[in-house]
Amino acid sequence: MKNNLTSVKELRSFLILWITQSLSGLGSAMTSFALVIWSYQQYGSALTTSLLTLCSYAPYVLLSMFAGAWSDRWDKKAILLIGDSFAALCTVVVLVLFNTGRLEIWHLYLLNSLNGLMNTVQQPAADVVTSLLVPKKHYQRVSALRSFSNSLVTVLTPVIASALLAFGGLKTVIWIDLGTFMLAASVMLWFIPVPHVRQEQAATESLLTSAGAGLRYLRNHRGILDLILFLALINFTASMFNAALPAMLLSRTGGGETALGLVNTCTGLATLLGSLIVSFAPAPKSRVRVILNALLFSMSTENFILAFGRSTPVWCIAAVMGWICIPLMSANMDVLLRSNIPVELQGRVYAARNTLQFFTIPVGYLTGGWLVDRVFEPFMAQQSGGSLWVQLFGAGKGSGAAMLFLVLGVFGMVSCLPFRKDRHIWGLEQQEQGEEAA
Repeated sequence: MKNNLTSVKELRSFLILWITQSLSGLGSAMTSFALVIWSYQQYGSALTTSLLTLCSYAPYVLLSMFAGAWSDRWDKKAILLIGDSFAALCTVVVLVLFNTGRLEIWHLYLLNSLNGLMNTVQQPAADVVTSLLVPKKHYQRVSALRSFSNSLVTVLTPVIASALLAFGGLKTVIWIDLGTFMLAASVMLWFIPVPHVRQEQAATESLLTSAGAGLRYLRNHRGILDLILFLALINFTASMFNAALPAMLLSRTGGGETALGLVNTCTGLATLLGSLIVSFAPAPKSRVRVILNALLFSMSTENFILAFGRSTPVWCIAAVMGWICIPLMSANMDVLLRSNIPVELQGRVYAARNTLQFFTIPVGYLTGGWLVDRVFEPFMAQQSGGSLWVQLFGAGKGSGAAMLFLVLGVFGMVSCLPFRKDRHIWGLEQQEQGEEAA
């Protein structure tokens, strides 16, 4: 009990920031969810709706390098306040357009792109603020708390947003979003002291030179670079998975919107449970081993169960097995990065990480959608009722997506194996142990 009280005192500023920012994140997620529903009701197009996410994501991937340089030059607290205020302003614009009957989909595309641009600068700053507020010994617990709140937002968003939409419509959701913003911004402004980081070198460098500092650091620290490239490959596989999952669950016999909702709920609950496990678990003897084993377990379970499963309960079991270990991977990777990257470089290095690790996500979405529509579904449609492929994956629409899950399971397992032998990645663990011993 005494140790817990001491930990709470040491993490006081972070905990206050974490709680208020999580509430603000829930408000923003509910608004995004409500706008997706509004856009689909207005236009009836999945592509039109999916472009909302693409507009938010494109600036994040394309401009992260420069965003890290800006983030390291400026005051971190000011960046967070400006970013949150800009997002709130965009929400106010949506509210005004909606109330006047002038809201159109292109308005949302533009506002999402602007929000994505601001988030590109804000995210590296938020990562650095966490490092500044949290003692190193609490990195694992803090990473677990952040994963927990993200998972909770994922689970609560559709439930609360749907209830609010039914009760008061889009305007009610937006007003609650603005209320959570006011709370988070006020707390950040008045109650969170963020230490200043001296950045003489970043301030005197040109923007291009400063932006390249993150890449130069990764080039000279192969362990971190190889770990990021490993996650980029995993993100590519996971994005193909995300593109194929709705196509299969919405089309299969016994599937539909309810099945997709239950599977997504099980995914959120599994990550919640994984986050709780990390929160109370002691530091592992080998963080690298946890990362590698967690991803191998995830890749070698969910995809295969989805490929051969034919019912909602089986699909839900697959979701739990595929996602319960992800918070363990995420928390331990976060500790390795924070422990090995100097805080004065973290903004630029995290920004470079964002570009390298996440550029495979849109590529994966496009690849997965193309493989389902143009390769696997047409292939399964040509099979006779007694063929081996029909016996394995079933018949009708959705069977091609099931076949793709088998391919993803094999590809995911095989892609994990080379990195288990990467001496540079294992060197990160030796370096961290050396620092702890010192």
